[in-house]
Amino acid sequence: MKKHQIWVVAALVATIHSGATFAEVSLSTSNDPNPGLNASFGMLLQAEKSTHNALSSAEKLALATGPDLQRPARKAPAADVEYSAEWLLAQPNPAAKSAKDAQWQCLREALYFEARGERIEGQFAVAEVILNRVDSPAYPNSVCGVIEQSNARGCQFSYNCDGKPEVMRDDSAADLAGRIARVMLDGAPRALTQGATHFHTRAVKPRWSNVFEQTASIGSHKFYRQ
Repeated sequence: MKKHQIWVVAALVATIHSGATFAEVSLSTSNDPNPGLNASFGMLLQAEKSTHNALSSAEKLALATGPDLQRPARKAPAADVEYSAEWLLAQPNPAAKSAKDAQWQCLREALYFEARGERIEGQFAVAEVILNRVDSPAYPNSVCGVIEQSNARGCQFSYNCDGKPEVMRDDSAADLAGRIARVMLDGAPRALTQGATHFHTRAVKPRWSNVFEQTASIGSHKFYRQ
C-alpha cells in the first residue's frame, strides 16, 4: 500500500466515525448496527496501523512533516558514473532537452568558465561545490542564485565580475560542461569533495583557507568545507 492510500484509509475511518456512511447501513429497532460498525472501524484501524508499520523511517518522517518547501528535492542518484569524457559522450546529449532549463544553463556556464581547463574529475568537483551550496541554508537555494551571488569583494565566482562577455567559444569544452551539469543535476553522487563549499586555485591562498577544513585536492584546485 502506497503513502496516498494511508490518507484514503484515514478518510474512511473518519467518515465511518462521523456517521456519514450510515446511509449504507440498514437500520431497524430489532437489529443494532453498532457491533458491525465497531468491527469495521477496528478492521480499518488495524489496516492503517499495518500500513504505517510497513513504511520506512524516512517515509514515516516525510508523512509526518510534509514536503520540504524551502529546498528543491534531489533526484535519485545516477548509477555507474564515470569521470571520463568517453563515458560522458556516451550519454544522451542534454542540449536540446535542457535548453530551457535555467539551472542547467547556469551550472554549465559556471563549469565552463571556472573549470574547463581541469580534467573531468576536477569539473565534477566544482559542480559538487555549487550543488553543496544550493543544499546549504547559508546560500541561495538555486544553482543560478549561488553562482550569481555577490559578496563584499565582488562576485563569488570570478568570471561574473571580470568584465568579459560570457561567450563559450570552445564547443567541445561547452559540450562536456553541459553533460556534467546534466548528470549532476540529475542526482549523480557527490563523492569527490566530501561536502566542500569552497575551492580555490593553487595560485592563490584566500584567508578562509586557513580556517576551513580542506577536504580534497584535485588538479589545480583545493576544496574546503565551511
